[in-house]
Amino acid sequence: MSRFWSDVIHRLTPYIPGEQPAHANPVKLNTNENPYPPSPRVVDAIRRELDQDTLRKYPDPESCALRQTVARYHGLSSEQVFVGNGSDEVLAHVFQALLKHDRPVRFPDISYSFYPVYARLYGVAFEAKPLDRDFTINIDDYAPSGGPVLLPNPNAPTGLALRLTDIARLLTENPGFVVVIDEAYVDFGAESAVTLIPSHPNLLVVQTTSKARSLAGMRVGFALGNEALIHALTRVKDSFNSYPIDRLAQVAAVAAYEDDAWFRMTCAKVVKSRERLAKGLRAQGFEVTPSTANFVFARHPARDATTLTALLRAQGIFVRHFDLPRINQHLRISVGTDDECDALLRSLRSILATYEPYPTTENI
Repeated sequence: MSRFWSDVIHRLTPYIPGEQPAHANPVKLNTNENPYPPSPRVVDAIRRELDQDTLRKYPDPESCALRQTVARYHGLSSEQVFVGNGSDEVLAHVFQALLKHDRPVRFPDISYSFYPVYARLYGVAFEAKPLDRDFTINIDDYAPSGGPVLLPNPNAPTGLALRLTDIARLLTENPGFVVVIDEAYVDFGAESAVTLIPSHPNLLVVQTTSKARSLAGMRVGFALGNEALIHALTRVKDSFNSYPIDRLAQVAAVAAYEDDAWFRMTCAKVVKSRERLAKGLRAQGFEVTPSTANFVFARHPARDATTLTALLRAQGIFVRHFDLPRINQHLRISVGTDDECDALLRSLRSILATYEPYPTTENI
């Protein structure tokens, strides 16, 4: 606390990112990173850029080559693509540019915890709509034209996805407001709403290279949508930071998009491991929510999630636990390599066999 703080700082509850452990050889299943490396073309592209002595120069402020690459990939024009420093920065600009209206933005109460943080930071009124008891999003809560909508597809931390027909319904029934679909995990089994962009000027789709394309360390995210929406985001960017994407990140992301075969192979491996991990957890008594993301959401009916997290951490295995109402007995477990998932399952088997069932603090 300081008397020099602006008033808004006193009211903020910042987002807490997943732990980046200092453990020597962690089994890191807590931040939804891809367990496989990016395409070899990415490494080659970065080396070529370094060899050209360009780091002393500013990068392209408009990320033209990258926007053109992404636009071609999705069958759009480059004017329909916005690039930001990770999808988090893109979402921040979305809150500033498109969601501050006389009606509150609506998003789920159990979802990406950065949404309410951005809303409070930028003074955007919001309504957090409760998920149904099975953690699904009730489209009826958003279909009436009551204000902007922000929905993750798949949702995090549940991993549950929306149907494309439901997204189309939202767009049709909210013609006067922006509908933002956050697709950070869409490539692992959900349907992308990008195909709806040509027929719906109120649709904005947010994506990232951090998950399916293994570039979490490069921080590159996108927004895809009508030119007018993209122009609004660009106005915010150029009033904040004209150079958000450095040279290495731009060439790395271009190379990642150009190697579609590597991208599809990596996604398929993650999906296969996800189903294997879910099966292994269920065999040990866990309840696992059906996932279309690169993580699973699981609870054990007779073991406290906080304690499980601590016991796993003591063995160098890191998972994510959210101490929040309705989900405080769940673990969000990123899909690692099969060896990493096996290490988790072995540790859980030992923990469940060694420790007697103890009371949970379940609040569902």
